[in-house]
Amino acid sequence: MQDGIVIGEGVVLDARPASFITRAMGAMLDFIVIGVVVTAILVASAVWFLETATLSEDVAVIVIAVASAAVVVGVPVTVETLSRGRSVGKLACGIRVVRDDGGPVRFRHALVRALIGVFELWMTFGGIAAIASLSNAKGKRLGDLAAGTYAVRVRGGKPLSAPIVMPQSLAAWARTADMRRLPDGLALAARQMLGRAARLAPESRARLADDLAGRIEPYVAPGPPPGTHPEAFLHAVLAERRERELGAGQRERRRAEEQAELLHRLPFAVADPPR
Repeated sequence: MQDGIVIGEGVVLDARPASFITRAMGAMLDFIVIGVVVTAILVASAVWFLETATLSEDVAVIVIAVASAAVVVGVPVTVETLSRGRSVGKLACGIRVVRDDGGPVRFRHALVRALIGVFELWMTFGGIAAIASLSNAKGKRLGDLAAGTYAVRVRGGKPLSAPIVMPQSLAAWARTADMRRLPDGLALAARQMLGRAARLAPESRARLADDLAGRIEPYVAPGPPPGTHPEAFLHAVLAERRERELGAGQRERRRAEEQAELLHRLPFAVADPPR
């Protein structure tokens, strides 16, 4: 099995599923936090009921049960929605819940996970969730299977990515070449491939480099010198695009500063009188 999310260009993004131990530790911390909240609600409700006695015992039990269920479902849904998949336990353990395509979870994903979690986490004390997680390649529990989500590691063990460096033999060509804007997906695929090149099998590395170079070359004129290695071509294009975007950003900032300075002057560009 290959960890990560495979995008359309055939490049695997680093999004490795969290281990069972890490997920279990995060779930235990969440249990403790929600358990404390539920206990506080039960104690406060019991004290209020004993002091006021305005409700019958059956009604009081229903009110307490509904309030507890609202906390058990409402707290995880609210926290995961606002934090884009990170609860207190997940934050402490360095993991995050994401969609199967790697995107952030939304309200509906968090709601499905929380509703099914009432059964597989709270009613069975995590037993069903543990069995489902251990039997799934990505460690998904039933709520994740229904919502289309899974937990990934967001810190620790992340491999270093190779930097983009301009090849000296292509520097002069790159400075004068006309480079159109690359599609975002294509630029990302090239960057990911170069960052992971050292960890790819030689055949896969050569095949991906040739494919990406062939797809990027129509956006560059004139083409690279004959005999240019595909990876060197990708490095040159990405490095030059980075320098040009940086230069354009600096020029735009200077232009904005000049315009702001003009706005603080009197009409007809007469300097403000000294104070």
